[in-house]
Amino acid sequence: MRILVTGLLGQYPLGGVTWDYMQYVLGFERLGHEVYYFEDTGQWPYQPNERGLGADPSYTVDYLARLMRRFGLEDRWAYCYPWQSQWFGLDAARRREVIDGAELTINVSGTLARPERYRGRGRLVYLDSDPVFTQVKLARGQDDFRRLVDAHDVCLSFGECMGAEVPQTGHVWLATRQPIVLSEWEPVAARRDVWTTVLTWASYNPVEFEGVVYGQKDVELARFEDLPRLAAPSRFELAVSRGKRTKLPDDLLRHKGWGLVDPAEVSADIDAYRDYVRTSFGEWSVAKNGYVRGQSGWFSCRSACYLAAARPVVVQETGFSKVLPVGDGLLSFRSVEQAVDCVRRVAADWEHHSLAARALAEQFFDSDRVLTELIEAATG
Repeated sequence: MRILVTGLLGQYPLGGVTWDYMQYVLGFERLGHEVYYFEDTGQWPYQPNERGLGADPSYTVDYLARLMRRFGLEDRWAYCYPWQSQWFGLDAARRREVIDGAELTINVSGTLARPERYRGRGRLVYLDSDPVFTQVKLARGQDDFRRLVDAHDVCLSFGECMGAEVPQTGHVWLATRQPIVLSEWEPVAARRDVWTTVLTWASYNPVEFEGVVYGQKDVELARFEDLPRLAAPSRFELAVSRGKRTKLPDDLLRHKGWGLVDPAEVSADIDAYRDYVRTSFGEWSVAKNGYVRGQSGWFSCRSACYLAAARPVVVQETGFSKVLPVGDGLLSFRSVEQAVDCVRRVAADWEHHSLAARALAEQFFDSDRVLTELIEAATG
């Protein structure tokens, strides 16, 4: 099939984000499909010196060109700079040919500014990577967002088991999960005896619907701020942006025993991010408060990479235990007492949990399987 994938590779040219979207491109390529990557978000490009967005697309364009060249896809990408809709990568004629001939266009994270422009001869798919928040936005009556979602033929979601806690939207949300290209995440022997994770305190403001507030990670981590003391001698490290407004300032976290590192260093590129994950003892992390409230079954793309790297994962329950086996390699918690117990269980038999983590990735996140099932769901 000819498959067109969209995403945020250039918008956020950081290691973790790059893997989130690139594994779709690489995974479809592995399956023998003709794959293209287009980025047309309508947003200003990333500026590394300003750590924000700006008017110069050169960094973004160079990043995409180098990334695609690395994987032999130098003639398979296009990027739209919003000022006067300037395009880079494929020329206009080739872009039109790709769009018109695509049998499947997958709008990952709903990143296309105008998805109706990407309607080819095949199906246009909205892939919801932010369940609960997506459904709340629709249920709240955000008409512009509803028009965007409704422009698609099929809706897929990382919310694999959305129940009564998630607002109804009138859409059929078919289950999917993050694909992991396992050959890119082979385990390594090197290991630091530190639990790690990479996170953002707040990706956006809390949202409210029918009296329920759906918050971000800072809300949840506040409940577990004493974990380093309670789970000693295990050590914990957060790769989190400093200076962000949060209920947990850096000084307090350090006082509580948390190690802090700069995410710009560990996520500088795909290799730095992968090395950080693969050399960790395992991942310990909370989820967004909205995911915890919604219990949709959301599971982190990052956590799936830890599993693939044979690093045990101990993460806050979001309902994923309904669709993924927990207890070996992957452990879930709801309270600080349960979190401490999970950490100690892994520490007592790390080798067992390491092997189990990789086995879980092979069974549930292998891109060959995940993307084959995605195609079946999208075209069925």
